[in-house]
Amino acid sequence: METIQPSSPQVKDALKTEDYFVNMGPQHPSTHGVLRLVLKLDGETVLQTIPHLGYIHRGKERMSEWDVYPQLIHLTDRMDYLSGLLCNWAFCLPVEKAQGIVVPERGEYVRVLMGELNRLASHCLWFGAYGMDLGAATAFFYGFREREMIVDLIEAVTGARLNYNYIRIGGVPKDVTDDFAPRVTDICETLKRALEQYEGLVFKNVIFQERTKGIGVLSRERAIAYGVGGPVLRGSGVKFDLRKNDPYSIYDRFDFDIPVGVNGDCWDRSIVRLAEMRQSIRIIEQAMKQLPEGPVMAPGLKAIRPPKGETYCRLETARGDMGVYLVSEGGPKPYRIKYRSACFSNLSILPEISVGWKIADVVSILGSLDVVIPDIDR
Repeated sequence: METIQPSSPQVKDALKTEDYFVNMGPQHPSTHGVLRLVLKLDGETVLQTIPHLGYIHRGKERMSEWDVYPQLIHLTDRMDYLSGLLCNWAFCLPVEKAQGIVVPERGEYVRVLMGELNRLASHCLWFGAYGMDLGAATAFFYGFREREMIVDLIEAVTGARLNYNYIRIGGVPKDVTDDFAPRVTDICETLKRALEQYEGLVFKNVIFQERTKGIGVLSRERAIAYGVGGPVLRGSGVKFDLRKNDPYSIYDRFDFDIPVGVNGDCWDRSIVRLAEMRQSIRIIEQAMKQLPEGPVMAPGLKAIRPPKGETYCRLETARGDMGVYLVSEGGPKPYRIKYRSACFSNLSILPEISVGWKIADVVSILGSLDVVIPDIDR
């Protein structure tokens, strides 16, 4: 009988495969919104990833040319809806800067407190959803357990649980509730204990580690080149946070650290978010101790009419650098508003860092980026 060598043409022909395309989404449960990924595959190995957007596009930048400034704030918390308060805040910054509006000190502290609570709620949701993406369904219930406490408090202050429209031009429309301080203390203490549980339940689990360590590596150089931000950037070892590197509001008054990763893989992006939650708790505790008395809204605000010119401001959302570019003609409506989305840049690196991995790894990589699709489809 003739012996066939492994390197023979017959074996190579028998093992020859054909590339094919598979749609992941837009209804796939692990695509984090209305996102369609077209995967070019060789077996289960990813050769190319093509994101397709536009399934939830609503024309917010065009709509911004037709309404007066205060009417536009509610549109922003429907972009990165998990950082709705921070998006409200980002819109107000260039308007206040252009018109020279000074926010009262207590108003600034309330903004910081509510913004950091919003950041914590966002990271709790990420933890639960990411755990479920990787098969740890219990993580979802743990993450939402603490998130519910935060959202209940935010609802008591703003009247809403998701789309807040709370941070306004000149400050905030109403002060925090009478029971705000003890509830914040309870949330901080509960979260400190919960973060230990998160580590034991998920991060010390060998399956989670195998699904994240060394997967979807994003180098420091590529992260900077793509303009990614937030935990995605810091997971690649870039120590950059707008709250520290380009402080806005009163963030220069607080002592906190910028957690960074080493390898830029899914694991580093995950542990950075967990560490950031501890830093947000530090900021909240300091802000509560420093919280002054006084008004929360700038007095005498009637017409919002920034003078003719261009203004750009940015802040650190739960997903990174959100910028708002305002062009004013001196009227009650913007001539042009352009949003710089954190999620757009973060998603843009997916085609590069997913090549060579398996289909299941794409779920790990995408979840580690923590994108919110309406923040891209504006």
